[in-house]
Amino acid sequence: MTSPIAPDDIHDATPERPCGTAVLLLAGSSGRLESARADLLSRRGARVRAIRWFGGIGQRPAPHEVPIELFIDQIELLRRDHDRVAIFGTSFGAEAALVTATTVEVDATIAVSPSSVVWSGLAEGRWSSHWTLRGSPLPAVEFDPAWTPTTDPPEYLPLYSSSLNLDPALTEAATIPVERISGDLLLIAGGDDRVWPSAAFVKAIAQRRQAHGRPTTVVQHPDAGHRLLLPGESPSTGGVHMARGGTPSADAALGVQAWPEIARILDLDPG
Repeated sequence: MTSPIAPDDIHDATPERPCGTAVLLLAGSSGRLESARADLLSRRGARVRAIRWFGGIGQRPAPHEVPIELFIDQIELLRRDHDRVAIFGTSFGAEAALVTATTVEVDATIAVSPSSVVWSGLAEGRWSSHWTLRGSPLPAVEFDPAWTPTTDPPEYLPLYSSSLNLDPALTEAATIPVERISGDLLLIAGGDDRVWPSAAFVKAIAQRRQAHGRPTTVVQHPDAGHRLLLPGESPSTGGVHMARGGTPSADAALGVQAWPEIARILDLDPG
């Protein structure tokens, strides 16, 4: 087991009327605790644990060589007391959720604005994989060194898109083996994501799963961006300075589309 997560880096939400599902909730590059979303899901019956997975007490300073065991340990803790366990992540957190679900049994995985590959991260002046497993960095796509931003705030979509084509063999090695995910899988993405090509990633994940006879549910909205707004949520502020695409209304429309599938996959009271 990895080192315990400090209490300040955990938000637990306990429902009044439990539905039997526990959820591990992961934010993306903002590094925030998704406390408001945890509370929203809890009001519908889920027991939710939101964690900070980098930048917290005793944690890696950035999304860089973060042990996947950090998430596996939390899944196993939740499994002790719950009939069903799910993992729900956004952006880098969706990348973590997908990788975790390939290594430990979960009943449901929800990936918002996901990636189909593992990416590199920078910390302490050194590039390496976002994730390690059993102490070894997972294969990761490296970034195009020739790319420079042309907008303010920077739009990283061209960087991620061009980096995928730099080394096809490395991209293949870094592709997440999503066919190993045995439980339900829900993918949610906006067609106007300006951070990375999440709609293309969703298509690649679904096609890989289909080739292996694994069902996948996909929810998309052409005008939504990188951030999902579920019914009852307010637009997020802060995080890394970047263009994310979409509009609050389009992001909320994606949330309206996604909510029935989220409720189904987590066995929530749909409200």
